[in-house]
Amino acid sequence: MPTPPDLNGHVAIITGASSGIGAGIAERFAAEGMHLVLAARREEKLHELQKQLGPDVETVAVSTDVADAASCTRLVDAAVERFGRVDVMINNAGNAVAKPLAETSTEEIDLQIDVNLKGVCYGSRAVLEIMKSQKSGFILNIGSICSVLPFPNYASYVAAKFGVLGFSKALYEEVREDGIRVHCLCPAAVNTAWSSLAGGEEGLPWPREDRLQPSDLAELAVTLLKLPKRVNVDQLTVWPVCEPTC
Repeated sequence: MPTPPDLNGHVAIITGASSGIGAGIAERFAAEGMHLVLAARREEKLHELQKQLGPDVETVAVSTDVADAASCTRLVDAAVERFGRVDVMINNAGNAVAKPLAETSTEEIDLQIDVNLKGVCYGSRAVLEIMKSQKSGFILNIGSICSVLPFPNYASYVAAKFGVLGFSKALYEEVREDGIRVHCLCPAAVNTAWSSLAGGEEGLPWPREDRLQPSDLAELAVTLLKLPKRVNVDQLTVWPVCEPTC
């Protein structure tokens, strides 16, 4: 069998890196010897993660608001300035509000669309020029089980995450001949602070230890990265065994 690609020295941008899935991916990528550009709004949390990763991991922390296109451009510019290239873009930043639509404010709707969908569009667009010039690149968009199934009380979030999946598939058709792969990872219940922050924790009856862990998704990210460049997995839906699929 062919040897999987060595990721040592590859440059990865990770949005939403300050906690949860993003931090888990950062830790797993660091174990592969990758150089990391860590992005989130909470810069102090990024510095904490840098300390956890240790001095042997080359990292740069960039305060980023993915809902702002110019901020995404500055993020990619910082990566290129520091490392000279971008091999991997992980569009992970997201948020949610668990409410019936009738009780959801305009600001809450806008925020969910801006961060979950526009942020993926802006982040992906920002890396295309450098990836096209390299004739290689890997974009992993973190969708959700809400990318494929409608959940009540999450209508705006579902709309954004359905959009992420459709966007990922359309973008792949645009860039596949440039050597750029685009994947959309769609996890069900994950053990992060997401559900509590969204206000939907009471709707998740499964113990946190039984849910998907950030490390599980990080392992899948590495597996996708190490696939031969001729292979693209456009959509990967991942369930914890505790959660029914229908």
